[in-house]
Amino acid sequence: MNVSHVVSGRSRQERTVQEPTIDALPRFPGGFLWGTATSAYQIEGAVAEDGRGTSVWDAFCAAPGRIKNGDTGAIACDHYHRWPEDLALMAGLGVNAYRFSVAWPRIQPEGRGAANATGLDFYDRLVDALAERGIAPALTLYHWDLPQALQDDGGWMNRDTAHRFAEYAALVADRLGDRVPTWITLNEPFVHMTEGYGLGTHAPGEALLLDALPAAHHLLLGHGLAVPALRERTSGQIAITNNYSPVWAATGSSADRAAATAFDALQNRLFTDPVLLGRLPDLTAFGIGDPPFVRDGDLRTVSAPIDRLGVNYYSPTMVAAPHTAPAPSGPSGASVLGEVGDRLDGAGLPFQDTPIEGYPSTAFGWPVVPDGLREMLVALRDRYGDALPPILVTENGCSARDEPGRPDLERIEYLDGHLRALHRAVEAGVDVRGYFVWSLLDNFEWAEGYDQRFGLVHVDFTTWERTPKASYHWFRRQLEAQRRPAR
Repeated sequence: MNVSHVVSGRSRQERTVQEPTIDALPRFPGGFLWGTATSAYQIEGAVAEDGRGTSVWDAFCAAPGRIKNGDTGAIACDHYHRWPEDLALMAGLGVNAYRFSVAWPRIQPEGRGAANATGLDFYDRLVDALAERGIAPALTLYHWDLPQALQDDGGWMNRDTAHRFAEYAALVADRLGDRVPTWITLNEPFVHMTEGYGLGTHAPGEALLLDALPAAHHLLLGHGLAVPALRERTSGQIAITNNYSPVWAATGSSADRAAATAFDALQNRLFTDPVLLGRLPDLTAFGIGDPPFVRDGDLRTVSAPIDRLGVNYYSPTMVAAPHTAPAPSGPSGASVLGEVGDRLDGAGLPFQDTPIEGYPSTAFGWPVVPDGLREMLVALRDRYGDALPPILVTENGCSARDEPGRPDLERIEYLDGHLRALHRAVEAGVDVRGYFVWSLLDNFEWAEGYDQRFGLVHVDFTTWERTPKASYHWFRRQLEAQRRPAR
């Protein structure tokens, strides 16, 4: 891999970056989807416009001390008003797909009842404009922004929310079902349950620990109820996305291997076994046998056939048996769990987060392990066999301490390494149909506010000026190479 860069000494407005030169990626299969990903609350802003209701994230941001620097998503990237500019950036990048989410409170301000036509109009315009540019929409129905009115009734701890979600899915599909080829019901239900309901680090801020497991089931039930509602209204492909992580035992001891098995069940299997196999994973390590919140027929509903499995990948996780792991040694050794791992360590669970040493790390402190993507994809193939549908890598990306005018070499090297690992998974026989970079834009990064930047495009959050980074130009060149006829 050959990396070089030149930055001129002119003013910011005139400054040019000669993007790094990196060897061309291996050729991916024809028809492969190449895209970027965003989510509604992280980029849209306009939280009080055109009839949008209050979301749990609006309420969470308003609570003192919840978000770094007191940031909120009230304006975010102002995408609601600047979306034509953002679509122009996508077209210039050369992607053929775009994953975005619909804000549930923009469609149903109270989480139930008739659709807010103005909210649907926004996404209607967006979908049509994407089609005009040859960019296929991949629509996520739920990326964590539950209407606050439903949270007031218990949120995902309340079984009724699953039925409300299916009704919301039907409203969106009634309007957009004829033009959206890919529908993703949920984004990362593991993270939403763990941080939102288990630990309270995300909205809605509940700290229920293992008592949050009903939320996991109700999220999956909502997915299962939404699938037939979507089937009736669209011929598009239906998927669910989870955040997957290879789980490594800290040592070869039987106790550490048992801890890794327990964590794997929680992160990777709890939100996949019911969907693909129609059964729960073994949760006896958590003292759970037959959960009372799982009713007769629920797993048949949850396991309604899907067409794609969405895989978000950022890093492996290393765990040990409780009270055996060394204390984290700082950002370079942090795992993808981060603060979540610190809180889980004291929760009486059958595993303990432990640092992964020997790898570079992102600005978030997550270890950069590109081959973990190949490892995870091959593991999914081996675990589920014929039950595994084709895979979309729906998120993969890198936070870095970006500075305007300085090439973001860390992000380029991260993406290059992970795409090569993805190609190795394809060569190993894993059926992967697409890859989406997280993210198109620097955005509101949940509890981190605007402190972490993942974008291919820099956003100045005082002027909202967009400036493509070196990684944007690198990815554009790679996509151009993928489109050239094979020799």
